[in-house]
Amino acid sequence: MTDGIVLHHDLWLVCISAVLCAAGSWAVARFFQRMVHLGDAQRYGWLFLTALASGVTIWCTHFVAMLGYDPGVPMSFSWPLTALSLVIAMGGSALGFLIAGRAEPARSHPAVGGIILGLSVAAMHYVGMSAIRMPRSMSWNLPLVSLSVVLGVAASALALCAGRSSLRHAANLMAALFVASVLILHYTGMAAMRLGDTMTGMSMGDTGDPSAQYALGIAVAAMSFVTLGAGFVGYLIDIQSRAASLERFRKLAMYDVLTSLPNRASLNERLDREIERSSRLGVPLALVVIDVDNFKEINDLHGHPVGDLVLRTLGAGMEVLARDDAFVARIGGDEFVALCRLEDGRELTGFLDDLRRIIARPIPAGAHTIVPRASIGAAVFPTDAADAETLVNNADLAMYRAKGDPLQDLCLYDATVDERTRVRRGLAADLRDALARDEFFVVYQVQTAVSTGEPCAYEALLRWRHPQLGLVSPADFVPLAEDSGLIVTIGAWVLRTACAAAVRWDPPYRVSVNVSAVQLSEPGLADTVREALAQTGLPAERLELEMTETAVFTDREQALRTVLEIKELGVGIALDDFGVGYSSLDALRSFPIDRIKIDRSFFSGSGTPHQTVELVHAVISLGRTFGMSVLAEGIETDAQLALLNEAGCDEAQGFLFGRPSAVEEIVASGQLKPMSAG
Repeated sequence: MTDGIVLHHDLWLVCISAVLCAAGSWAVARFFQRMVHLGDAQRYGWLFLTALASGVTIWCTHFVAMLGYDPGVPMSFSWPLTALSLVIAMGGSALGFLIAGRAEPARSHPAVGGIILGLSVAAMHYVGMSAIRMPRSMSWNLPLVSLSVVLGVAASALALCAGRSSLRHAANLMAALFVASVLILHYTGMAAMRLGDTMTGMSMGDTGDPSAQYALGIAVAAMSFVTLGAGFVGYLIDIQSRAASLERFRKLAMYDVLTSLPNRASLNERLDREIERSSRLGVPLALVVIDVDNFKEINDLHGHPVGDLVLRTLGAGMEVLARDDAFVARIGGDEFVALCRLEDGRELTGFLDDLRRIIARPIPAGAHTIVPRASIGAAVFPTDAADAETLVNNADLAMYRAKGDPLQDLCLYDATVDERTRVRRGLAADLRDALARDEFFVVYQVQTAVSTGEPCAYEALLRWRHPQLGLVSPADFVPLAEDSGLIVTIGAWVLRTACAAAVRWDPPYRVSVNVSAVQLSEPGLADTVREALAQTGLPAERLELEMTETAVFTDREQALRTVLEIKELGVGIALDDFGVGYSSLDALRSFPIDRIKIDRSFFSGSGTPHQTVELVHAVISLGRTFGMSVLAEGIETDAQLALLNEAGCDEAQGFLFGRPSAVEEIVASGQLKPMSAG
């Protein structure tokens, strides 16, 4: 018996098989990576390509290498067994990659898939070896056979584990391990083969022609490279398609669909680069915010298509300014931002004039012509701001100042003027959480009977203790609460708090609570009052709601419905700040008002005492005509109190009688008895 086999003197086929194995493994690893990272719809397509590439790589590596060996006698193959070996290679690959590439794999799935792949390589190799036909007997060294299987399976398992890992070069590592799996199993398996003497009864005619086998090896290798090449071309096409898709997604993410201008994300990137460049070169950078005025009216009057036309036209015009030293983006519905480098003698005023000319161009829209208007604010880095965020905020503040000024459409940032707006906007943001943080509290100011000097009621007044700013004036935060709509929630809290306090007062004085125009326009105010009375147990006749003439006439019909509902509950109604509005007589005639509160301006003006008495007399006369009592606000001196006595006023309120105080302080002063637990 002769051990081993003799290597052919021409190493081309062996080298081709090694190159084929390396190229195929590279393709298999890339295909597997695509399969792993795609959804189910495409996963199975890439599974087919992966299994095809793997099967062809394993099978062709084996047979091309086999054709490069010379056992010393002519050799041929049993084609049924050869075909079976190809089926084993492809089927085992498909099953192994299917398990290892599951969308949500268990920790063991890549290793299990790799083991199946390795066993299919081993089965393909030894079935392929059994297909060899030659006039010599063949036997096997079982320890080497076992070693070849163990090494091949281990390398395959490691390859698929590497392919599912998050390593930076996972695909390359998988390819290298897959090459090792195939070649180690092949060469170790070949070393395990033993050839005996020439067998009798087999003629040389039963074996193949060596030159024909060599040509067959070249043909098999060529076909395998064509198969792998087709898969690789598909891979490249997929990569290019992904790149094109990513570019489309990037454009969608970085550019505005309507105007094709850069969007907010693109602006943020560009602004950071421009700030860095400006700091490095010492070149000022201007940031300009442009907000189209009355854009909602354009949409409402002419329709959204016309509104879109206006935005596209403005965007196209502004894009003309976006040269090397300028940049324009659309960052919101009707808001644009421009960046301009102020270098080489370029002036900000010139750039702003160009913007204003572009914005003011008439835009034909069918039978109509739209003449856009915009509010523009600008700030300059580093003069007006030290960083990008502050620069944007300051330009925004300047724009809002322009929007609020009917005489100008352009404002440059002014630290002194715009700081008030910044504080206001900061307060508006803090106001949203003030109630949850328990920063509000209620104080009470006494209302006194003029004739006796005795208390008759208390007005509940809201206060805000800001954690950083301390006490904030109601004149500052109440308008913010009204603008944001928070006054509805805050007002309901004040109402419940005041009712809960008043129900425990001794004597049982009346409590008066202010209601804003926003609250009055809400249809649920009467329900809020009803719930507050029910929850606290305060009798309705001890509650009075104060509303101004402005609040009453903001939405007159809704206000009247709400007031009538409240009156049905038995709650009193007072008309606050009487005399400063323009519809006082109509309010007295139309609304069921119980009390008129004369505004403090009657007593702090430049009129003579005689004129003041006559004015108070006139109001009292109106009150008596409509069956209403009269209360004077802002009384601070004995002389003012004497005027009220002379005029016959019913009640008064002001610092002369007491400043707004907490209930505990009022109890300490003796005006209220200590409150009982009930």
